[in-house]
Amino acid sequence: MDKLVIEGGRPLRGTIPISGSKNTALMLMAGAVLADGVTVLENIPHLRDITTFSHVLRIAGASVRFDPETHVMRIDATRIDFPEAPYELVKQMRASFYMLGALLGRCGQARVSLPGGCAWGPRPVNLHLEGLRAFGAEIELDQGYVVARAPGGRLRGGRFRLEPPSVGATVNLLLGAVTARGSSRIENAALEPDVVVFGRALQQMGARIEGLGTRTIEVEGVDALQPVTFRNCPDRIELGTFMIAAAIAGSPGDTIYLTGAEPSHLGEAFLEAFRQTGAAFTFDGDTVAVTVPERLQAVSIETAPYPGFPTDLQAQWTVLLSQAEGAGFVRDTVYPDRFKHVPELMRMGLQARVEGNTVFLEGPQRLQGAHVMSTDLRGSVSLVLAGLVAEGETHVLRVYHLDRGYENLEGKLSAAGIAIRRESYDEFATPTPESAEEN
Repeated sequence: MDKLVIEGGRPLRGTIPISGSKNTALMLMAGAVLADGVTVLENIPHLRDITTFSHVLRIAGASVRFDPETHVMRIDATRIDFPEAPYELVKQMRASFYMLGALLGRCGQARVSLPGGCAWGPRPVNLHLEGLRAFGAEIELDQGYVVARAPGGRLRGGRFRLEPPSVGATVNLLLGAVTARGSSRIENAALEPDVVVFGRALQQMGARIEGLGTRTIEVEGVDALQPVTFRNCPDRIELGTFMIAAAIAGSPGDTIYLTGAEPSHLGEAFLEAFRQTGAAFTFDGDTVAVTVPERLQAVSIETAPYPGFPTDLQAQWTVLLSQAEGAGFVRDTVYPDRFKHVPELMRMGLQARVEGNTVFLEGPQRLQGAHVMSTDLRGSVSLVLAGLVAEGETHVLRVYHLDRGYENLEGKLSAAGIAIRRESYDEFATPTPESAEEN
């Protein structure tokens, strides 16, 4: 198994490129299933989740070729003859559940395992199932699998209101609705830029969709979609992560440049909170310039669906608060139990308390390097951020979580002045007295 070893105290400087959006890429890959032919997707990041979902598509019958150097993926969905997504792959990432809508939309039937993914909190799929039922699907559960069928081979269309708004459910309903016999309406739909970009790709493929970026999406079903060439958008969560990294680990007065970005996708809630910390930033095309302040000011945040503060950036914000002056809190209203990173940060000396869906802390605090365990994707990167500013050496274990969503993280940080390296280790090795003394 791999770990990242970080020597703290080195200033972050220079330029960091932003990769293509992981979340949007997975949606686009699912959308390619709907088109008979070869879809070309550009700006696809080289990530573990992308590899996993490629295997899911291949099992269904598609041919998938990906060039990690050019970040171009070619999906030939001419032959989709096995409408199933098995447990062995779906358990590794929740986005594989998009195959439910994709296979219903393409084949009129699907057998998809209930999903897995990050090891925190219940994230039920009832909205996906209820919505597809409202659009005409017949659905039953069979030994951990969702078995769905569209009578006559196509969904009829319908109307469904999402409570609460859900990115995953909005995507699955779009996948099913675009080839339905009739019209469909998704009410209280997710507003996230990932969904909007995905919807635009479907439109380019011939889907008739109105209302993208609003709470009500109207879809008029078409007989079939056509393959296209489409460019994926930049990853907004990676951008926010590196903005936070610049603010806490850069030298005061220095400017750090993040290129290939789309800052508007972050949403005003994050940008305003970041502005209030005292970290200056400017936009120039696809480049974000972050100027490191002399002192960071504590700013409390509360997560909410887009355009609110992203839940995928709350763990990173906790580390920022540890380096800022004053008291603050992080409250997650989207996933109330998403705080498994906090006990690991406490191993590094973080003084904080968790009450319900809120973590309270006061800074600035001195953190010390330690051996810490990754438990989920965003929590893992918060441990890396803490390692940047900690005294001594930090070992972040189980970085396969990071590999799911951050492309070449150690390479990007190393090129920006951070002393970081990847090492293999035996998680089940029994420590010797000598190694125990070293640790």
